[in-house]
Amino acid sequence: MFTKLRNRFLIVNLVIISIIMFVAFAAIYTITYRDVQNDIRMELGKVMDSYHKKGGLEDQHPVGSIDPFVPVNGGKTVPPPARAVSFMLRADSNWTLTGIESRFEMDGAFYEAALRETSAAGKDSGQFELDGSEWAYTVQQTYDGYMAVYLDVSDRQAILTNLIYTFAAVGLAMLIVIYFTSRYFANRSIAPIKEAFEKQKQFIADASHELKTPLTIINTNADVLLAGGEDTIQNQAKWLHYIKSETERMSKLTGDLLFLTQLDDSQTDMLFANFDMSEAVENILLTMEAVVFEKRIALDYTIEPGLTVYGSGEQMKQVVMILLDNAVKYTKPEGKIALSLKKLSHETVLSVTNTGEGIAPEHLNRIFDRFYRTDASRARKQGGYGLGLAIAKSIVERHKGRISAKSVPGETTTFTVYLP
Repeated sequence: MFTKLRNRFLIVNLVIISIIMFVAFAAIYTITYRDVQNDIRMELGKVMDSYHKKGGLEDQHPVGSIDPFVPVNGGKTVPPPARAVSFMLRADSNWTLTGIESRFEMDGAFYEAALRETSAAGKDSGQFELDGSEWAYTVQQTYDGYMAVYLDVSDRQAILTNLIYTFAAVGLAMLIVIYFTSRYFANRSIAPIKEAFEKQKQFIADASHELKTPLTIINTNADVLLAGGEDTIQNQAKWLHYIKSETERMSKLTGDLLFLTQLDDSQTDMLFANFDMSEAVENILLTMEAVVFEKRIALDYTIEPGLTVYGSGEQMKQVVMILLDNAVKYTKPEGKIALSLKKLSHETVLSVTNTGEGIAPEHLNRIFDRFYRTDASRARKQGGYGLGLAIAKSIVERHKGRISAKSVPGETTTFTVYLP
């Protein structure tokens, strides 16, 4: 699916860029072509004027004569422009060659072929190819026929041809570069989408798996109740308790999933205000004292008074509850939990440390993932689904903070929350 998405992106990108390049190259070529044609027309006009000045249209020159510098105006000569490779032909009204003026020698067949091309075109100006060269011409009607002036424009035509080849080569090279560049950025752009999609698939699979277990237990106990339909409710109470217990677990799981979904929705309104973080942590500690005492765990805490945080007080209480609950679950009897809340630079820092088995380094980068548990069987016995730390991370990030974990296997585990 993602390969098709990437390929579609590449095709659309290449098509759009190709159209843009084609339009740009066509515009450049059109402008250049018009400039070249204007230059040719101006050059032909100058050549035509030069032949007029050499004696007027009345001069007659026998076919085959070469007389580029006929004296006029008191002995002065007015040759055609020095850079022009040109010649002039005179013809009668039937387009029969009657006179030639040229700056270079060619056989009569060449001039006759040029005149035939001109008469066949039936236009006052144009271009044709003859003997490997490109010639432009212009025709003027005289009292006894026609006067045609020819100009070699092979160099100009070569410029236009080379321009086309250059555009083709540059366009092809650009498309190749753009293809690989677009492919690279397409892969980078799709990577977060692919990662999110894979996480969503994994999330659905994990949620389905977690829901499947309590549903199986409920179904099994319901079958037992149906099998003993004549028995009293009192005798079957334990099966009902199993069903109720699993129903409560499912309710908590779906509640956590819904809460995570709401946190993921950036449009969800959150009522933020300044609240006393120190007081919030102390309130959670009071609710946890009985559990800590029952497990014979030592609890040390240091809370700097009057620390204010901008955010949701109830959600931050939930973060503290999750971290303390995890610490209690994974601390053995006679173990120790240490909590500290203090101001560090421009941040409020909450730290919860507990003794115990710790977390292996390979698990530290994933413990905040949803449904991830370092010991799945043990976590289920303790009623965990692997959502607590994911919820804590989502809440902290919504408060523009960050949460991290470090552990020394077999000794301690520390979770630290940094809030702006």
